[in-house]
Amino acid sequence: MQNIIFYVFCFGFIMGVLLRSFIFVNLYLAILFGVVAFAIILFHVFVLNPPERLVPSSRAGNKWGIVTGIFILAFSLGVLRFQMADVPAPNVFESQVDQEVSFSGEIIDEPTITENNQKLILEIKINEEKTEILAIVNLDKDFRYGDEVNVEGILKKPENFITDNGREFDYVNYLRKDGIFYIMSYPKIEITSHENGNLIKSALFYAKEKFLDKMNLAIREPESLLMGGLILGEKSSFSESLRQSFVDTGTIHIVALSGYNVTIIAEWIMKIFYSFPKNIGIGIGIFSILLFVLMTGGSSTAVRAGIMASLALFARVIGRNYDVARALVLTGVVMVLVNPLILVFDVSFQLSFIATVAVIFFTPKIEKYFLWITPRFKLRDVISVTCAAYIFVLPFILYKMGNLSLVALPANALILPFIPFTMILGFLTGFAGVIWYVLAVPLGLISQFFLHYELSVISFFSNVPYAALSIPNFPFIFTLLIYIYFIYRLFGKSIKSFF
Repeated sequence: MQNIIFYVFCFGFIMGVLLRSFIFVNLYLAILFGVVAFAIILFHVFVLNPPERLVPSSRAGNKWGIVTGIFILAFSLGVLRFQMADVPAPNVFESQVDQEVSFSGEIIDEPTITENNQKLILEIKINEEKTEILAIVNLDKDFRYGDEVNVEGILKKPENFITDNGREFDYVNYLRKDGIFYIMSYPKIEITSHENGNLIKSALFYAKEKFLDKMNLAIREPESLLMGGLILGEKSSFSESLRQSFVDTGTIHIVALSGYNVTIIAEWIMKIFYSFPKNIGIGIGIFSILLFVLMTGGSSTAVRAGIMASLALFARVIGRNYDVARALVLTGVVMVLVNPLILVFDVSFQLSFIATVAVIFFTPKIEKYFLWITPRFKLRDVISVTCAAYIFVLPFILYKMGNLSLVALPANALILPFIPFTMILGFLTGFAGVIWYVLAVPLGLISQFFLHYELSVISFFSNVPYAALSIPNFPFIFTLLIYIYFIYRLFGKSIKSFF
């Protein structure tokens, strides 16, 4: 019964957030539903089944009443949580849209550097009201987290746009999920002071920068850019052609600090501190994972993997077996609780969870079809996991992006077995460089070899004729039906036993 309550509550909360993401729900109506649900629960627990004659719910006959009440209560809480997060843009800024403005603000995140420009997230405060602005600026100045700046330019509201494959990208809500309501394109911007940000975050970004500098001295470009993406999710400026090669071969996840990468890091941390006294070692491990996720910029995939790894460590403290399925659900609920807008408006969050569900539940179903592949170097595991994840995320990718890579499976199968060792080499190269450059040179040469191999595989498959196809307007109904079928095949028996 406890297991049922857990999943019903989590599912109800997510459904409440999902509905409120598309439809406005009156606040008082949501509160009323919550009160009614609470009354239903109390009625079934204390009236129909008073404490002096409590029996297991399956025999008492009021399991469904309690479960229904819990679902409605959780649903109401989901609606209320989204309502709290769905704050409108401040009026003081709304009145200045499409006008020449002058603000003082602070850079509150690492600049995102691309091939042609850099993007800064500025926090601006006027008369006790504050907002965040995305400023797109040239590459001629070196901006850092915590810089105080003066900015002059035209204040604009973001607009949705059509992508290369003919699909509309919901740019407005993509930015809104991070609290960004406005953009300024190539304004005049001057730095007035440095080091105004959070001291811990500043220290982590500084350590990351120095680490990458030392590592890049021993590894040449473009291999160094790939290494930066593998181990720290570094937002360096790949050329457009190289970035497209990653997309066409279905390997873009390896340079985006996917959950796969963070899970590897988390496993290292857990192994390093496993020999410590249990409580101390696990505490240090969780703290280390937190610092690592912060240093990498805190992307949704990194946060998800970091939380799951922390839950695994915490499970050891309380002496309970680590249930990865429950941990995944709990992780999703926690992340949506923190920021409800990511459920619908953060594609990387959605992809990350779909892929993780595939790895947990679908991989064991298809492993038997890969027994002919050698288990050496974990090649069989890599290929079965890659196939499971790709099959599961493909309908979503077709619907959201319209991009179908026909070479993703062979490309990933040839690359992923070498990624963990490549990442280890990258960390060793960076740490050795911090100590003494000479120590980093041989490690850098070995790293260069593996990175060159991985880039060569990507280059080869991206040049295969029809490596990727564009499928515009993949119907939503097809996507929905496919995932209903997936859910039925994976969880049909469990759902039937539940009912």
